[in-house]
Amino acid sequence: MPWQSVSLPATEAEAESLSEALMESGALAVSMEDEAAGTSDESPVFGEPGMPTNALWQSNLVVCLFDQDANVPQILETAATAVNYRLPDYRIEPVAEQDWVRMTQAEFAPIAISARLWIIPSWHTPPDPGAINLVLDPGLAFGTGSHPTTRLCLQWLEQNVQPEDSVLDYGCGSGILTIAALKFGARRAFGVDIDPLSITTAGDNALINHVHAEFYLPDTDPGIRCSIVIANILTNPLLALAPLLADRCLPGGKLMLSGILDEQVDKIMQSYRIWFELSVWRNEEGWAALSGIKRL
Repeated sequence: MPWQSVSLPATEAEAESLSEALMESGALAVSMEDEAAGTSDESPVFGEPGMPTNALWQSNLVVCLFDQDANVPQILETAATAVNYRLPDYRIEPVAEQDWVRMTQAEFAPIAISARLWIIPSWHTPPDPGAINLVLDPGLAFGTGSHPTTRLCLQWLEQNVQPEDSVLDYGCGSGILTIAALKFGARRAFGVDIDPLSITTAGDNALINHVHAEFYLPDTDPGIRCSIVIANILTNPLLALAPLLADRCLPGGKLMLSGILDEQVDKIMQSYRIWFELSVWRNEEGWAALSGIKRL
């Protein structure tokens, strides 16, 4: 069934109330977009680690969807009156029927992390069946392999995990690093996250990938010390967690930290220098990955 769509400009103060009024007045769906998208004034929100997390943009487009038989002018007038919004000139655009699931899936292709590691959405055939293929679908938990910080962690694990290692992934998100550690041959791997949804998602991902990983919320974390501790989170949490992460790393064990902008490296190094002599392992797109060995 085809639909109708209208885009309305709105300030940060107007956007949320206008969206709610449109839904109450008969819109099928409403979304908000950056009016400056694609220009030099575009500003990110709801970002990955290190990105701003403003609730809305200063200038928004409220994009509303209506069924083909809806009286769009009447719905718009009703919603605008309800929230005292001055309705501008607008254009009603037809929206053709499309296979939205297939279109969404087409946006996510296999990701080559290295010569022998791929991240594969479940609906794709692995390009290299002989590689380590980690099956992971885009979801609600952070960590799909597309962000530089995650790629850096995966590449580091590939080069550092040994068969006798135990691995702690603190802030595990989707479980991608915990699962990868086991795929690379770690004896045991744990993931900890403050988000219950992440714990559920990570457990499901481990089952899909046929590995036995253990995932915990902080209050159920058994506190096992590991030969490798890895954390791909924001700089401020990394600073706050320094004593905990140091305690969870065995003497002579390895620490890997990511989610750090290049300009934040010195601050992290100073915070961890009591326990580790950290160095920059690799940089990518303005992000740094730090690694070091815990002092005996």
